[in-house]
Amino acid sequence: MSTTPHAAKVLSVFDFDGTLTHNDSFIPFLRFAFGKRVFAARMVRLALPTLRCMRKKLTRDELKEVLIQTFLTGVDERWLRQKAQAFCDIYWTRLMRPSGLLAVAAEVNSGAEVTICSASPAMVLQPFADRLGIKLIGTQLEVSDGTLTGRITGHNCRCEQKVRRLESVYGHLGEYHLRAWGDTRGDYELLAAAQDAHWRHFHPAWSKRRSPVQRVRVTELPE
Repeated sequence: MSTTPHAAKVLSVFDFDGTLTHNDSFIPFLRFAFGKRVFAARMVRLALPTLRCMRKKLTRDELKEVLIQTFLTGVDERWLRQKAQAFCDIYWTRLMRPSGLLAVAAEVNSGAEVTICSASPAMVLQPFADRLGIKLIGTQLEVSDGTLTGRITGHNCRCEQKVRRLESVYGHLGEYHLRAWGDTRGDYELLAAAQDAHWRHFHPAWSKRRSPVQRVRVTELPE
């Protein structure tokens, strides 16, 4: 872990799904956007890829790509953004953790640079970031002539990609005092890079027991 310069600028980074929210947001968003019947029909197509992922024959990133391809190929970008805004408006209260919202507000009010860094599509999370008044780094959906191709641009924003994406936006993280909040394996590298790391900080006490933060800082975890 890098030593930060004296009085370094604070960069506060929040994972979204499960950290600021009570649960995942992308699957509920797809159900909301496409309706229960279409959602159920398309999820059936994911049964085999999900089974292959459980058997370690398909990675999480590859499964995510199949999910995006199944639902978002040929979708109008403007329609998706409108659905994302509607989803945020309707589900905000039931989705967001109040303690997480207070923490984000506290970081903003302290003068820190604050951003969400999430594996969920940035296009879906943008209304949430806008409402929080903070920046957003997320998985980028490929768009061609206003239509989604069903592919992602670059890499799924999880694990080491979170650190790489942050550095592509903010520069070397050693120039900051990095504060980070996360709750899954996909946040380990981010937490390991932070001087001030918070594991499942907004979760009930029983779910915080096995903090990986100290372990991650002294050993390289396999993907």
